[in-house]
This record gives sequence, C-alpha cells and structure tokens, in this order.
Amino acid sequence: MSDNILEMRSITKTFPGVKALDDVNLSVQRGEIHAICGENGAGKSTLMKVLSGVYPHGTYQGEIHFDGKLGEFGSINDSEARGIVIIHQELALIPYLSVAENIFLGNEQKTRGLIDWDKTNAEAAKLLARVGLSENPTTPVNQLGVGKQQLIEIAKALSKRVKILILDEPTAALNDSDSAHLLDLLRHLRGQGITCIMISHKLNEITDIADSTTIIRDGKTIETLKVGPEFTQDRIIRGMVGRDLENRYPEHVSSVGEEIFAIEDWTVHHPTQHDRVIVDNASLHVNKGEIVGIAGLMGAGRTELAMSVFGRSYGSKISGTVRMHGKPVNLKTVSDAIDVGIAYVSEDRKRYGLNLIQDIKTNTTAAGLSKISRGGWVNSNEELKVAEEYRTSLRTKTPNVHALVGKLSGGNQQKVVLAKWMFTDPELLILDEPTRGIDVGAKYEIYTIINKLADQGKAVLVISSELPELLGICDRIYTLSAGTITGCVPKEHATQESLMELMTKEKERV
Repeated sequence: MSDNILEMRSITKTFPGVKALDDVNLSVQRGEIHAICGENGAGKSTLMKVLSGVYPHGTYQGEIHFDGKLGEFGSINDSEARGIVIIHQELALIPYLSVAENIFLGNEQKTRGLIDWDKTNAEAAKLLARVGLSENPTTPVNQLGVGKQQLIEIAKALSKRVKILILDEPTAALNDSDSAHLLDLLRHLRGQGITCIMISHKLNEITDIADSTTIIRDGKTIETLKVGPEFTQDRIIRGMVGRDLENRYPEHVSSVGEEIFAIEDWTVHHPTQHDRVIVDNASLHVNKGEIVGIAGLMGAGRTELAMSVFGRSYGSKISGTVRMHGKPVNLKTVSDAIDVGIAYVSEDRKRYGLNLIQDIKTNTTAAGLSKISRGGWVNSNEELKVAEEYRTSLRTKTPNVHALVGKLSGGNQQKVVLAKWMFTDPELLILDEPTRGIDVGAKYEIYTIINKLADQGKAVLVISSELPELLGICDRIYTLSAGTITGCVPKEHATQESLMELMTKEKERV
C-alpha cells in the first residue's frame, strides 16, 4: 500500500487566456514536510487552491486522491471536513474578535445550542499551548503581532483535526525569531504525524526543514527532490529557473556623480505617542548613479524614515533638513515629494502601492496622470501606450495591460509598482523591501532594473532585511539601530558580520 497521503494527478487549470496548471502531478508522503517551489506565476498557489476547494471540483481537470479516497471538494468546507486546511499568505483573522473567537469561528463550541464561552476559552488555551503561545484567549487579535497571528492560524487549523496543513509563504512577513519559532513548530507537528505542505521563496528555510520539494515551472511539474546530497539551494534554483544562477546578483559598476539627495539631523516622533522618538538625528546622502542601502533589524525605523521623508507620510514633530541638489526643500505632502523628484516603493505593495481591483494600465499611470492629461482629461491612447511600453520593457508576465493587478503574481505586481514610479521620472527612487515575497528569478530581474535606473543617473535608496541582497547590489550601506544611524560602510569593506555589529549598536552616531 502506498505511503502517500496525497496524490494529485494530471491537474490542469485554465483561466481566460492563461493555462495556470498544465498536467501537474504531486505526491506527498504521510507525515512529511513537503515544500513547493517555483517562480512567481508558476502555479504554486493555484495548485493549493485546487487542493483545498477554493477552486472547486469541476473547474479543473485531473484527480485528487487523499487518504486513500477520491477527493472531489466543492468548497473549503468540504476539504476541511476531510482534514485539509490552508493558511493563506494574507491571514484571514478578524482583528476585533478575540483569539478564541477567531480559532472557533464557524466551529463554535456549544452547549444546548448556545455558545459555551468557558469551554471556548478553555479549548482555545489548550490549542495555544500546542503552538507555543501563552496569550490570554480573550485578547483581541489586533493587539498581537503578525508572528503570533500566524500561530493562531495554525491553532485554528489544529482545532479542525487537520491531517494536511498547507502554508502559503508562512514566514514572508515574520522576523528571524518568529520565523525560527514557526519552523520549530512545523517540525513538532511533523513529529505528531501531521503532514505539512509549504510554499516558500526562502530556499534556506526549505533546505533546512523540508523532507522533499516539488518544483513547478510555467504551470508544469519539473521534478521532486528528496533530502540528500543534491538537496541544495543551487539545485532548487536550477529547477525553478531552468538554468544555473551562478551569481544571484547581476554584475554592475556604478558611475557615481554629484549629490542628488540628502537629509540632515532628521528626527521623527511616533504619530500618536509624541514623546517617543522613532528616527533620531539621522543624516545620509545619495549621489547620482549610486545605489545606497539601509540595513537595520525589525523596529529600527527604516520604513518610518523613508515614509517621513516621502511627504511626511509617517510621524509627528518632524524636524531636520531635506536637500535636493544641495538646496533645501520643504516636503509637506506626497505631492510635494513627487514634484521635486522623489518616488517611494512601499514594502506593502498591496496596501500602499497598488489598486488591486484596477488594471495594469490604470496603476502604471496613477502617480503621473498630469503627464498624459490635457484640460483635466486623461488621454486614454497615451495611457495605453505608456503602460504597454513598461509592460514590455520590464517583462511583466501578462497577456496585456488590461489584466487586473490583483490577479498577478507577486513579482509581476512589483514590476507594476516600479513602472508606476518610473513613469514619474524621479531623481531619487526609494525602494522599501523591493524583492519581499518574490522568487529568485524575479529578484534577478528586479536587480537588473535597479542597476539600469542607476545607469540612467538616478539615485537609488534600498531598504532590505536581507543582508546578502544589500551586499550584492549596493555601493554603500548605512546601518540603522533604534532610529539612529550607526555606520556607513562601502561595499568593498562590508560583510554580514560587520553590518550586524553596527545594526545592534545603540546611541552611537556617525
């Protein structure tokens, strides 16, 4: 008898104009951690939505065999009733309900037809203990960090007697300690006989935790690798992109010119806790044609610094000087920042960077409508032309610019965000976590775009949590700790160790 708890055979799923899955096969052994890898748009999430009933039986071709029986799931409820639970990258908790209420939502603990709150909270406490949380079950979810919310999602899955737990990019938004705790929990669940399927772009985590990995490319199954000598990051990359990426960062020699942007003694207080300093007397500069990084641990103030500069989008009691080409500028609004040539690509592209229910064309021109407008009317032909030019030049994978942005993969969404701000023709482009949640192939393309922007004479400021990324693409790297800039290191002298030492220093200024 097969030891496979799951077999998906010849799965084909088509959307209008796009074959998302083409004869995909997946076999998962009982009690293993099975990773699914592939570039953005390869079909990983689509395959899991087929498995979990998000795309119901009848909307795809092929067969699902689960736990020895045919699985024809018409909805998520059907798959959950059999023990298949999916946790999406965008967490589905209701922020104003308590932890216990979220865990048992739709599965209420009742006595004689009424919700038994004592039982609900007691059972929730037991589930929280299983995932390593000591939170009070009555605590509202919005009072907890994203790492704890991820664990609550797993506790919710455990309440449904889960047999297969599917996690889509489970550590994408977590810091290192929360990620490590989550991976330890998955190992613990494996020890209890629960099968886990994990979609992730973090190849170091996959090689650390997975028992086997199935690689999908362009909607097709490429291969399945099992733990052994060939189970390496480089081997997985070769399967994902169809070639070796000997250097994950494209070669680039910057031609650095005069100073374009600088801040001096920049101080930012918390937007509501006005006595709390978030950025403390920061000074930095970026030159023409230069790629400069900002490294810092979670909570160091990197994003807050960028947003406060970009038209005071964050903070209160902001003081200090912003200079463009050596001249002070007063940036009271986002429009002011755009007008002087500053663009900001947010770390949260779905919340701040894109209108997900609009098409590529509308998103591409959103920040620069004045360039294609006359008398208050947008020239639709010019808008179409501009959007198509950026779709082609950035190699955005979509049939046309009329596709909804919300339907694109993460890497292609990031390209649309870049196109939006490139269209404004900025002199300084601030990129906040520009490759978060996208695969190695798409990352390489984003790095190439960043290099081209620098070659065009743009000043580029990159914020990233990945030190290898900053070391791979930047000319200089500033370090930030507790809101204070603690160092500025040229790339030829920078190492992960030296940067981490500076990132953990406090109350020292350059």
